[in-house]
Amino acid sequence: MPQYLTLLLDCPVVIAAIFVSGIGGTFQYGYSVSVMTSPSAFIKELVNKTCLQRYNVSLEQWQVSLIWSFMVSIYCIGGLLGSLVAGSLVSKFGRKQCLLVNNVVAICGAVLILFSQTAISFEMIMVGRLLYGINSGVGLLAHTMYLVECAPKRLRGMVGVTIATFVSFGKFSGQLLGISELLGTEERWPWLLGFNGFTALLQLSTLPFLPESPSALLLERGDRQACEKAMTRLWGNKDYSREVDEMLKEKATVHNTRNHSVLELLQNQTLRWQLLTVTVAFTTLQLCGINAVYFYSFEVFRTAGIQEDQLRYMALGTGLCEFCTSLACFMIIENTGKKVLIVRGYLGMSATLILLIISLYLQSMLSWMPYCSMALIFIFISCFSGGPAGVTAPLPGELLTQSYKSAGFTVACTISWSGLFLVGMLFPILVEKLDYFCFLIFLFFCASCGLYVKFNVPETKNRTVLEIAAEFQKMHGRRGETQRGTSTELKRNGVKTQETQF
Repeated sequence: MPQYLTLLLDCPVVIAAIFVSGIGGTFQYGYSVSVMTSPSAFIKELVNKTCLQRYNVSLEQWQVSLIWSFMVSIYCIGGLLGSLVAGSLVSKFGRKQCLLVNNVVAICGAVLILFSQTAISFEMIMVGRLLYGINSGVGLLAHTMYLVECAPKRLRGMVGVTIATFVSFGKFSGQLLGISELLGTEERWPWLLGFNGFTALLQLSTLPFLPESPSALLLERGDRQACEKAMTRLWGNKDYSREVDEMLKEKATVHNTRNHSVLELLQNQTLRWQLLTVTVAFTTLQLCGINAVYFYSFEVFRTAGIQEDQLRYMALGTGLCEFCTSLACFMIIENTGKKVLIVRGYLGMSATLILLIISLYLQSMLSWMPYCSMALIFIFISCFSGGPAGVTAPLPGELLTQSYKSAGFTVACTISWSGLFLVGMLFPILVEKLDYFCFLIFLFFCASCGLYVKFNVPETKNRTVLEIAAEFQKMHGRRGETQRGTSTELKRNGVKTQETQF
């Protein structure tokens, strides 16, 4: 591990790219997901006040709750819209330019929310949340592609984990700023929701000083000089002629190959197992039960005797646990391997869910059982953030090539946003009907994904796309097909080696 950390410290511009791209990328997603809980009472009051002043109508509680639910869910709708257009925007304008323009969307949303209380308009919050969703939908894809392509091949796994680390950091920041001692008050809550605008301004003012990703400059724009300059700035003043030559060979292999659409990716039989892996991984990421565990943590803390006014501080503990475990994943991924982290993570989550269901069932019978439930909640969060959360985000970029990469990330982000929306809408119903036995549904997804990856997915660490495709073929190919024939078929479909994507 010290070896990889030393290599990263030798690339200070890559470290700067991690922080600059992260603060305006996946941080926005994590922050927007967690920040709405603290000011919920104040926002509901604004909803009632708006209708009373504008229409002279006092809403009933269920009507206020319905508007509130839509205000929360519209963020997912915006995220889905953003993810659907992100692939074409990133391919057309480049990763860096896409991130820069995307910040303007977040700033516009922040301005609307900041003035919503003064204007007595909850609709401004809705529009602002929609814009935040669009920003996050584009940012998730652009941040992931930009950062992974800016990292040296040896450090790509370690750098890729920071994508999830900034999600965790965003969640924790939303929880921290939401306490009453900071911005979680009746007077300051618009500043709490508008904080995304300040992080967008930070990225907008710093990202122009960083280069575009080298592989995008050479493989998509054909600018060798700019590619070499970007490599020098990112990785130090060395001779990168070998890397550039390899990339040029790759470009020559797929000459006139354009970026493929999502439909073409779905129709490509050669990449069916890669696509299935992305689908399973990102579906399980949303349906693994992490949001359910966060929800039940409050009830467990109450049963354990935690005072109501102290619950938000215990919630800070769960957010801090996720963030710290994500940092630990960052430290061990290069030595452990990505497949191992996913399998261990999901199987560990499955075992923890079984024990959590038992502990919740016995919670009223044994006085010490709530403390076991508390411990299991933290173990579950650690298993999630120490494996699947950190490894899944860059997965499409590792399994798919430059020409299919944008389409792959579009599929992944669409699944993520759709899953988040469905969980947000259906989870309250599941809790009402099944109580804590709803964890059985999440147990099924965790166990299924862990076993699927264990028996159907090869290790991706330090392997090229062609090598990964050959391993897929070896696992699932028909008898009599040779690796040579498979490689020829893959090249004909535009498959390039990840080895040369620096």
